[in-house]
Amino acid sequence: MPEPSLTSLSEFRELVVTTDAFGPERKAVKYRFLAPDEVRPDAKFPLVLFLHGAGERGNDNRKQLLYLPDTLSQIPNRKRYPCFAVAPQCPQNMKWVDVPWDEEASPPQPAASGPMKMVLAILDEVLHTWPIDPTRIYLTGLSMGGFGAWDLAMRRPKQFAAVAPLCGGGDELQAALLKDVPIWAVHGEMDAAVPVNRSRRMIKAIENAGGKPKYTELPGVGHNCWSKAYAPDFGLLDWMFEQRRAGV
Repeated sequence: MPEPSLTSLSEFRELVVTTDAFGPERKAVKYRFLAPDEVRPDAKFPLVLFLHGAGERGNDNRKQLLYLPDTLSQIPNRKRYPCFAVAPQCPQNMKWVDVPWDEEASPPQPAASGPMKMVLAILDEVLHTWPIDPTRIYLTGLSMGGFGAWDLAMRRPKQFAAVAPLCGGGDELQAALLKDVPIWAVHGEMDAAVPVNRSRRMIKAIENAGGKPKYTELPGVGHNCWSKAYAPDFGLLDWMFEQRRAGV
């Protein structure tokens, strides 16, 4: 398995939040946090919340820095996309959303999973602590994290200025909650891990509710659509950082 770059490991500092996400007793949970090169009291910056895939689960607080965190930590991209970024890590053998990844539809999820409760605690802590622009909070995730991005967006549809779920799926019965949220989903046409219909059906459900999501299906690409989607020249990151939430 690839390792996070030394740059991402040094630029994403290790922080701790105390939460009861995994039981009645509150416990300290580590996560990774990136700050802009210069944080000034008179300036606010966007926030990117990244949810990793199944292969990055664990408790080392480092594997989740692969892919998008690595991209955001590189010097040219720190200048191109100055932002705060958060990368929590899902514990081993747990999921952001408790659904099978290879089935054609997600059952309703009335309650957030323990890992998702942890994400919400981290998000609320970061928003309370740092000078973040409330009109520019962005959510994205890949594979298992794509499922997480769909789920979290439906739990807080008024919080995110843009959502970019990659090769994931969500509860189509709740998709109408996202009709006013800027969304760009990406999926590989030949994905053998998560059926491409999961993204197609979520996009169709949002469109049926009156939304106008963006969707890119990559011809001939398997499960790993994120290497293309998170590359700066693909356009998704530029699009994401251009979005602003109105009425805040």
